[in-house]
Amino acid sequence: MRDYVFGANIIENLTSGVYKDSKVIYREYIQNACDQIDKAVAEGLLKSGIGSKKQGFGEIEIWLDIDNRTITIEDNATGIKADDFEKTLGNIADSDKKIGEDKGFRGIGRLCGLAYCSKLIFTSKAKGENVISRMICDADKMRELINENVNGKKHTAVEVLNMINRFETSITTDTEIDDHYFKVELININAENTDLLDFRRVSDYLSFVAPVPYINSFHFRNKIYQYAKEKNYRIDEYNICLYEKSYDSVQPIFKKYSLNFKTGNGDDSIYDIEFKDFFDDDGNLLAWLWFGFSQFKARIDKNCLMRGLRLRKENIQFGDENVFQAFFSEKRGPLYFVGEVFAVSKDLIPNSQRDYFNENETRVIFEKLLRQYFYDELSKLYRNGSNINSIFRKIDKPLQTELVITDEAHKDEEIEKFEKMETEAQKAQLELYKKLKKAEEQPDSLLSKLWKRAYNERIKTNVSPIESNIKNETAKKPEYRTKNLSEYSKKERKLISKIEGIIKYDCVESKIINAKTAEEIIKKIEDGL
Repeated sequence: MRDYVFGANIIENLTSGVYKDSKVIYREYIQNACDQIDKAVAEGLLKSGIGSKKQGFGEIEIWLDIDNRTITIEDNATGIKADDFEKTLGNIADSDKKIGEDKGFRGIGRLCGLAYCSKLIFTSKAKGENVISRMICDADKMRELINENVNGKKHTAVEVLNMINRFETSITTDTEIDDHYFKVELININAENTDLLDFRRVSDYLSFVAPVPYINSFHFRNKIYQYAKEKNYRIDEYNICLYEKSYDSVQPIFKKYSLNFKTGNGDDSIYDIEFKDFFDDDGNLLAWLWFGFSQFKARIDKNCLMRGLRLRKENIQFGDENVFQAFFSEKRGPLYFVGEVFAVSKDLIPNSQRDYFNENETRVIFEKLLRQYFYDELSKLYRNGSNINSIFRKIDKPLQTELVITDEAHKDEEIEKFEKMETEAQKAQLELYKKLKKAEEQPDSLLSKLWKRAYNERIKTNVSPIESNIKNETAKKPEYRTKNLSEYSKKERKLISKIEGIIKYDCVESKIINAKTAEEIIKKIEDGL
């Protein structure tokens, strides 16, 4: 058999080449830690559930040392036995993890840190052993060898790994014999990757990428948990804490969902949540969705961390808020929503970048089902939300506008403009009535819920009166004041309108007559004409 050669560049492809965002190192190391915590629970080393390591639960600690430019990620899971340590960490893409059971499975994620620091160190200890195992990876040396490779001095991937990796062990004290942990250290973070040490950015990133619980202030979390339980689906959650050594700060990580948010058309809020299941033709559950039901006033503000429908597998986020952009009728569609799609099927297999799934038959079915629901149902929701706002604005406009005549020459134009505004308001009222009537006929539809909620909220807050003809089934289209003058020419009607304006405004302002008398004179003129 031929001996194939893998060049040094493959190592670069497996580190910086695979990932677009440097912060993915947190996701990669966290998912590995979560897999080991699951095994520790199965082996009885840890309790199942959320709690501190002092209480016997699994915990992942992330330390940011800004002064020394160091990141440490440590878990209290199984650790790696000393006899297995070198084989487990030294071999590439040779993982024992199983697709559909473990969160990671390719065996390359641990290399990602090499692209962002000078030295990468893995330290581990298994329970009952007195040996601490350590692997030190010289990332600076790796980059030097890869540059040589590019410039003509060829190295194989195996040669590079042998030159940059060093293994060592040390002996623990008797009091540490029962300790079990795995630790990753990134030493001397690159200057261009300082964002990895930014406490706020890292916290915000982890809040929606990491498999953590919903924050307690998100009141709909129990409804989501109950729905998942009914589906016999476990939402994997882990205790993850972020520490900042320089300022002695600590922050437990939660999904930062909230009820209130800003949009391009003012404040909006989630007042309920809706669910949707996606089954294949054989009745197998491929995925399920929850999304927040709001008034869908406009696109959610870009500074809102939770905006968009997020794709999750094993409760780890894939991609970003735009992952489903192509599934809507418009690219802006997902940005009206807050929610999560939980992929359930084992046949939805993460790609190497973990920003989507590998292409296969199940993915095609998954996309077809989601595209149909997003295109047909959710797109209608946000469009109707915009329509509701437009209707209410038209109804409010004449109520919020004062007619002021400042220019005698344009008086009739100003009057005509204001009357047109009133006519548009009446049309909007009629359209609102029709929508509410249709909502009564389809009480269980999402659109019905949207229109009735918007109307009831408006009545409750008493923003502005809505005329009674909305509630009147016999409501007719508004009549124009000049309807009975239609036999006259446009020029004649304009002259009549000008005469009426002189009576209604000039005569009243000059106190020749009062407003009531002015209206009676105008009506008499119209009746005579």
